[in-house]
Amino acid sequence: MELSFKGKKILVSGGSRGIGRSIALAFAENGADVAICGRDEKSLRATESELKRHGTKIIGATCDLGVEAEVTGFVNEAAAALGGIDVLVNNASGMGLKDDEGGWQASVNVDLFGTARATRTAIPFLERSKGSIINVSSISGLMAVPRTLPYAAVKAALINYTMGQGLALAPKQIRVNCIAPGSIEFPGGGWENRKTSEPELYRSVLEDIPWGRFGAPEEIAGVALFLASNLASWVTGQTIVVDGGQSLT
Repeated sequence: MELSFKGKKILVSGGSRGIGRSIALAFAENGADVAICGRDEKSLRATESELKRHGTKIIGATCDLGVEAEVTGFVNEAAAALGGIDVLVNNASGMGLKDDEGGWQASVNVDLFGTARATRTAIPFLERSKGSIINVSSISGLMAVPRTLPYAAVKAALINYTMGQGLALAPKQIRVNCIAPGSIEFPGGGWENRKTSEPELYRSVLEDIPWGRFGAPEEIAGVALFLASNLASWVTGQTIVVDGGQSLT
């Protein structure tokens, strides 16, 4: 069965690289108008150009999701330019890995507050379209990960937030779901960098993935398309793990 999002309006935070980029491209390939935001101007414009090749309406905006005014501004301006919102994808991460003040602030401000701010702003538009929200968490939010305490704790909070919003927004016919990716490798991403900077960690994690390889961003995008489609019309408040069996070990 082919999925079509022709005429649908999609917002993707952190959409300029990695998982967010692949999600944005997947929606554009299937006919959607897409707005993305990111902090890095160069990667944002490169992804914007890729998206425009599919012939749909594309908007790219620089945005720091740790700043409330920038988040609300991006959502409102994108909704005005696209003519509404059908799907909001909260994907960006501050990658707060260290258990220090900076690590906690990065994770809380971007991953958690950025998601909550974008969601609150998008709800009136999603209520009109009977749309859906997809939050991107991590399998780190499902287990103890002392190596990345702030990141894991905030990703766990996103999973709980998804359940709460799924229940709260059901009467408005807005579905809220979450994807928990395992270790994903892509050019310029954390795991590609660790292959040379932390080779022992890279090999150790790879050995713990039953599928025998790291995941690809496109594999997360496929699940996002499913959750945004009518195939998932009665799915809400759920978290889908996409990790090649990694969390089972």
